[in-house]
Amino acid sequence: MSTYSKYLALAAAAALGGMVASQAIAADKMYGPGVTDTSIKIGHINPYSGPASAYGTIGKAIAAYFKKVNDEGGVNGRMIDLVSVDDGYSPPKTKEQARKLIESDGVLLIFQSLGTPTNSAIHTYMNKKEVPQLFVATGAAKWGDPQNFPWTMGWQPNYQTEGAIYANWLLKNHPDSKVAILFQNDDYGKDYLHGFEAALGDKAKTMIVAKESYEVTDPTIDSQVVALKASGADTFFNVTTPKFAAQAIKKVAEIGWKPIHLLNNVSASVSAVLKPAGLENSVGVITTQYHMDPTDPTWKDNAEMKEWNAWMDKYQPDGDKASSFNAYGYAVAQTMEQVLKQAGDNLTRENVMKEAANLRQFHAKLLLPGVEITTSPTDFFPIESMQMVRFNGTTWELFGDVVKAESS
Repeated sequence: MSTYSKYLALAAAAALGGMVASQAIAADKMYGPGVTDTSIKIGHINPYSGPASAYGTIGKAIAAYFKKVNDEGGVNGRMIDLVSVDDGYSPPKTKEQARKLIESDGVLLIFQSLGTPTNSAIHTYMNKKEVPQLFVATGAAKWGDPQNFPWTMGWQPNYQTEGAIYANWLLKNHPDSKVAILFQNDDYGKDYLHGFEAALGDKAKTMIVAKESYEVTDPTIDSQVVALKASGADTFFNVTTPKFAAQAIKKVAEIGWKPIHLLNNVSASVSAVLKPAGLENSVGVITTQYHMDPTDPTWKDNAEMKEWNAWMDKYQPDGDKASSFNAYGYAVAQTMEQVLKQAGDNLTRENVMKEAANLRQFHAKLLLPGVEITTSPTDFFPIESMQMVRFNGTTWELFGDVVKAESS
């Protein structure tokens, strides 16, 4: 064979080898709907309007965090294309928006859809369609059921766990208290109630002296608060979303009721709840936290809080730094980013769910020291630790230890 012929043979072999290698690389890339070599389309449903519109801040924070991710090169070189839509906290609208995102917009998954009644409306649909319903913004216990709903996962500590934390604190510190409870009449409110009563055990019969519920369509809860005070209770467990939480705090002050006031974590925003209620009316209110509160001077020199403040200045210049919802959105978006990083080039819906169930002691920036994110194929409750806090008129003050309560 001539030298030229040998050259041609070697060149052909090299070309063939390169083709095979390219095909192998291409074969390693597995994409689900909404994914290309350059982008990942994610759906998000949030109540930017309606009775829970205070949570709209979370959606804006998530979008701002993904803008930062994209400016820094995306996730494994792919830009996050967030399609964020409004459902007004209305379950029928949630159904409509979820179908549009999946069947028309072609998103890979739906991330952080907010609300217990709204997520309940699409729970079965998402699982029948086998589309990830990831890190839903609600703490109902039903989001941690991988055996029956393997495509749905929560993120925050579940409501039953949080309810049990308050009950255990009362049993230890105020065992003879008389408790009145205000709760939203749906799975969200009933989950808190169940966890609280279960932790009290037999004492629930003597400690709980009154319960009042409200509907999300009610204009106010003033009459319920008046009735709860009339029960003679010295402790008030306030299980409400932001609009009604602010109303309740304000009404408690107006009627001169001075109970031990336990407020569920989902309404612990200083700017969205306590300021409208009146900071002076909120003094002494107790809740729980699992991420740092931007108003707490404890974290002023913390590196993660400094980074968050810089992010707010650049990506959320008009955002409220006193809102814990901006801190929440920042932390939960990091969790979604981590799952996509772990998925690498295998961005099928199946693999994304697999990686979501494979988080090992992941630390999202701004989570409290001692709070971490861990999941497994049988554990769909990412965060299971919280710490109690008390409002001093300006900010929340941590007290006690980080409490880990296994989710129900």
